[in-house]
Amino acid sequence: MKDQKKQVFNILNILVIMGSPHKGTTYRACEELRHCIEQEIPVEFEYLWLMDVNLLSCKGCGLCFTRGEKSCPNLDESHLIEQKMQQADAIIFASPVYALNVTGQMKVFIDRFSYNFHRPQFFDKKAFILTTTAILGHKDVLKYLEMVAGLWGFDIAGKMGLVTPDPLPDYRKDENQKVIKKSAKKFISAFRQERRKSPSLKDVIIFHGQRGSFRQLKDISPFDYHYWKDNGWFEDGINYFIDIPVNPLYHAIGMIVEWFSARQVQKDLRENLG
Repeated sequence: MKDQKKQVFNILNILVIMGSPHKGTTYRACEELRHCIEQEIPVEFEYLWLMDVNLLSCKGCGLCFTRGEKSCPNLDESHLIEQKMQQADAIIFASPVYALNVTGQMKVFIDRFSYNFHRPQFFDKKAFILTTTAILGHKDVLKYLEMVAGLWGFDIAGKMGLVTPDPLPDYRKDENQKVIKKSAKKFISAFRQERRKSPSLKDVIIFHGQRGSFRQLKDISPFDYHYWKDNGWFEDGINYFIDIPVNPLYHAIGMIVEWFSARQVQKDLRENLG
């Protein structure tokens, strides 16, 4: 509890992964969110503009899964981005809605770091999801980015979707201000929690489904296998990625999923060998 309070009152380092190609509505929404948070706790925002970094598109070779991310043939700045993510206390994933989805810059980022879906690592980090749209699509983008961050291990500390047509009507401006203030309070509250909330049924199913699969893939995907093994996730009595209470019913369902997952992978491997 003391460490938790100390973290709250120290300066929180927040990294904004900015998917917008320019300083527009999404950037202004981030700044308004920052202003609201600063009223309660000291924060330091750092913007990482994806349009300005050397981040190459994923080639789909799969080497990051089988041999590790350092085997990626793309020689870019992904390792520097990951360092910044590791050094931050929280990440804001920010993207306007483009063609009913995230921007191209944000999608390249997600693809480039897709090994985190197999080897989640950000369990000690908070994540906040932010999107803006002129008309619609914000709900789908929020859902997608929340799923990505959650599967990478982040504790979701809030999300915010703003409808910002141009010109912006006064009533819409007032509504957005309320949303921003409410989201800021939720974000701050997440840092004041003693521990993260228990995993959902979906979270537990994903954990056990992956465990059932990766246990069988020592020869096919050795890097994934050893990552799980080294983290102790294959050991008996482990109910989730981190030591946190899991609903017993969720655990029982997860074990069934794990059994089916392992069985299916074993079947596929036998057929491939045959």
